[in-house]
Amino acid sequence: MATVAATERRFAMSVGEVTGAIGDSITVLPLVVALGLLTPAPLPHLLVGFAVFQAVWGVYYGLPLSVEPMKALAGLAIAGAISYGDLVAAGLLAGALLLVAGRTGLLSSVAVHVGEPVVRGVQFAVACLLAVSAFDLVVATPTVAVAGLAVAAVVALVSRRAVALAVLAVGILWAGATAGVPMPSVPDPALFPGGPPTLSVGVMEGLAAQLAMTVGNAAVATSLLLSDLYDVDVSPDELAESMGVMNLVAVPLGGVPMCHGSGGLAGKHAFGARTATANLVAGVLYAGLALFAGLLVAFPMALLGVLLCVVAASLTRVAFGETDRPWLVAAIGGLAVLTNVGVAFLAGIVWWRFRG
Repeated sequence: MATVAATERRFAMSVGEVTGAIGDSITVLPLVVALGLLTPAPLPHLLVGFAVFQAVWGVYYGLPLSVEPMKALAGLAIAGAISYGDLVAAGLLAGALLLVAGRTGLLSSVAVHVGEPVVRGVQFAVACLLAVSAFDLVVATPTVAVAGLAVAAVVALVSRRAVALAVLAVGILWAGATAGVPMPSVPDPALFPGGPPTLSVGVMEGLAAQLAMTVGNAAVATSLLLSDLYDVDVSPDELAESMGVMNLVAVPLGGVPMCHGSGGLAGKHAFGARTATANLVAGVLYAGLALFAGLLVAFPMALLGVLLCVVAASLTRVAFGETDRPWLVAAIGGLAVLTNVGVAFLAGIVWWRFRG
């Protein structure tokens, strides 16, 4: 794997590194908690995966590089569109394909065949599926959901980016008050602790949709943002290679499929992260949560629904805020709800290639 030639590894301690690490967790924790509560995914192992690879890529690149869930795959699993075994299989296949693409320099060639509006459409499609799942959770206990929405509304007046963390904190406090704080426990190392990979049509559909987002957001857009914000040269193929290694190592050990991401990187920078210290701080945060993951078992489902609403709203803002073809984004999202993400993604590519 290539190293970063344009920068030295840098570490510095400041308040910005801590707040930057917390800013990055805004995009990670809601989806990780939802996966741990709504699927067989082992929550402690998910958190350990993020702890390890935040530290690994921080040290390797010397930058506050983001590590996020692969949102399309995570969203499909949370919504029940694919099984947990499908999620595992898709993560392994994504890892292998990204590693090959990075090694051979194919990523930039593939990117030109998937238009930006199609990628945004996939983001909106995942947001729609998460919103449907959130509705099912919210209506089960509407009074709790209303309380969560009230917290979200108040926090949004101060900082829209802090809404997810605020709702998550309320849910954790609620769980601690009702179930008590468990003794810390260390996740057992094991291969495929949540269940083995399975192959289905859903694997291929989810994989295609995820790779579209990964190429556009986690590789190309992140490479550009690293240049803009940190004045370093990390190519999309280098990022693809590191994502491939990450998934081939983490997924068999119970981690969720993971990627880099321009949103998480921008969040870290906006909250003050300037060096790789932010990644080490984030690693400690996730490791600490992994020790007390049992506390989250009592997390109220209605508040989880509110969390998913917040994530869906965030994805929707990104999808429509960064495209000049909002009608195509909306059409792909609507078609995904009526059929599935794979069909909507392929339809979007066909339209883009022949009519875009």
